Amino acid sequence: MSTYERIADLPLEIDGYALEGLSKTVSSGFERRTTVVHLQGGGEEGLGEDVTYDADNQIDQQVHGPVLPLAGGWTVASFSEHLGGLDTFPAGPPKMPVFPNYRRWAFESAALDLALRQAGRSLAEVLERDPRPVTFVVSSRMGEPPTLDPVTRRLAAYPDLRFKLDGTPDWSDELIAGLVETGAVDSIDFKGAYKGTVVDVETDPAFYARIAETFPGAWLEDPDLEDEAAREALEPYEDRITWDAPIHSIDDILAQRVLPRTVNLKPSRFGSIEALFAAYDFCEERGMGAYGGGQYELGVGRGQIQYLAALFHPDAPNDIAPAGYDALDPEPGLPASPLEPEIDATGFRRRT
Repeated sequence: MSTYERIADLPLEIDGYALEGLSKTVSSGFERRTTVVHLQGGGEEGLGEDVTYDADNQIDQQVHGPVLPLAGGWTVASFSEHLGGLDTFPAGPPKMPVFPNYRRWAFESAALDLALRQAGRSLAEVLERDPRPVTFVVSSRMGEPPTLDPVTRRLAAYPDLRFKLDGTPDWSDELIAGLVETGAVDSIDFKGAYKGTVVDVETDPAFYARIAETFPGAWLEDPDLEDEAAREALEPYEDRITWDAPIHSIDDILAQRVLPRTVNLKPSRFGSIEALFAAYDFCEERGMGAYGGGQYELGVGRGQIQYLAALFHPDAPNDIAPAGYDALDPEPGLPASPLEPEIDATGFRRRT
């Protein structure tokens, strides 16, 4: 039995839903907005979070209100099929092609949470998997101009932290040497799969090779291997190349120019629970590692991806640090890695 088949036939009763807007202004002045989906039915409530990055798409959804025809009796599978046929952006088109996946994940995760609560069972119980403490890393850019501060200031408060860092060709010799000295870098994200976005990074084959050689134990995420010089530079280090941004399905994993030993499975990128769970099964069957990544969730969505990591890849460098580590000077008392599962007795949520 596949992982998805274990939850596909769970009954689901939906009376209606509500939308809750969340927002947070980060140090750069960027205002992050998300929307929590509250599905109601049978005296229970299921939650999911829409991590669509465009603020206008989020505001439009919230103003437009709960207009999707979701009420009725379903199974998890039939609800997913129904949802897949709906326009989930009736108030205006998505600003990026991947955004419908993000929104679909919000509604499907809320539906799974609701179906499990109506059944009085937890996701871990239904999947017959024991949740385990989750290893996590803290993801960060290094500032403009780049400095060691994003790493050293966090390490001053939490000396055992591990990091996934956005690598840019303007890193100085001193910065690279300082990062090596910390011994805290688990992964370098080259952002080479992004084109035409605010996070684009220049493809620099010499920088790729230097980073790969200087950090021999680090994963090398999303290099631009469409550039032949870059591919040649990383050829000796292909066993450490991994993928994130291009991965929305099993076919995407197989389509990469280097088949990874481990891969970033971000639930929201997959959209449907069926596609995500199929990817988990694929990785297990292939002996391919997996790790999780976040999308700057502000609410229940963060706990849900931590829950999935606890079930499927707890020992990996999961980019799902608890809220608070995004601050340069994180407050004391934050949960340490490995993060205890602390799941609800029913549903698909961590305890809060």
